[in-house]
Amino acid sequence: MTTSHGARRPTIADVAAAASVSRTTVSHALNGIGKVDPRTRERIRKIAAELGYRPNLRAQRLRRGQAKAIALASSMPFAVAGGPSRLGFYMEVAAAAAERALVHGYALVLIPPVQSGSALYSVDIDGAIVVEPEADDAAVAQLRERGLPYVALGRPTAPDDDAPYVDLHGGRVVELLLDHLRDQGARSPALIVGAGTRHSAVDARAAYERIAAAHGRPAIVATAPEEGGEQAGYDRCAALLAEHPGIDALCVLVDAFAVGAVRALRDAGRRVPEDVMVVTRYDGLRARTCEPPLTAVDLGLDRAAADAVELLLARLGARPETCAAPGRADTEPADTGPADTVRADAGSADTGREVPVAVPRLVPRASSLRRPPGTGDGTPAA
Repeated sequence: MTTSHGARRPTIADVAAAASVSRTTVSHALNGIGKVDPRTRERIRKIAAELGYRPNLRAQRLRRGQAKAIALASSMPFAVAGGPSRLGFYMEVAAAAAERALVHGYALVLIPPVQSGSALYSVDIDGAIVVEPEADDAAVAQLRERGLPYVALGRPTAPDDDAPYVDLHGGRVVELLLDHLRDQGARSPALIVGAGTRHSAVDARAAYERIAAAHGRPAIVATAPEEGGEQAGYDRCAALLAEHPGIDALCVLVDAFAVGAVRALRDAGRRVPEDVMVVTRYDGLRARTCEPPLTAVDLGLDRAAADAVELLLARLGARPETCAAPGRADTEPADTGPADTVRADAGSADTGREVPVAVPRLVPRASSLRRPPGTGDGTPAA
């Protein structure tokens, strides 16, 4: 069947006339609601496709009271979240989240760093994903004031924040990096983290101090302000070398800090990796383009971001709940992830539940490889 309407866009009335049913029946058939015979529903959908009918999304949103949009927000400044040309951690998360949201008919609104003001008051959204919220996160505060549901990418650290979240394994990441440094001969590694209360800093510090105590060595921990970016990493590394000249490795969690630290080591006459090895958390553009390239960790951000979208849409009731019952993880891995991936309940709007994703994977590069391939943990990555 083909029907020409010239330049006029086909309407629901055209579909109803072609199918010899009422407009209400067409609406119910196309939206999957009401009591419509399955054969009639399929026939109407076929006719709508042949006519080139597309629903009026604006009218649908008004009728349902939905924006059909979710936000991605963070208080993390672009100095550390953006990377060169702002193509860093935040934008990698945004690209994967936007793709998954669109599959479910939702648009993703990218919010610039929320540190104060009214960034989240001026956008029409149904909910939000907050990336690595701090204990007193400004984005979380604005969402709560608006009464909007949210989930977190990265464990919330505020004692009263029970929002569902996708875990980024802050402690495990540091364990991977420190194990690698030890395999490469490090005896006095130091840790540099952001000065805030994001899980990546809090969990990293706890894991580092636990490992230092287990090996009977002093914990050397330094912090730097996120908004300082690479220069903050440079300054903190220079001060750390003066305070602890025996340091032979640096675990610098923020990639911007790590790039600054490499410059500070070079200016101090220290060779990387021969004198001081350097590793970082995020395997992004900064890690790959640094000279030498930085050993980092593949956090599986594309999967994590997609899971965060699914978690939020489950809170909004916009997708079926296919996760495990509260308090237990599926015994079978999800089809789209590796064997170590499990899913936990994402359906409750009132209780926070962790949704673990793929296990982090070390990506060794020249900044920390002192030993020939085969004697440590693998060959350098490209």
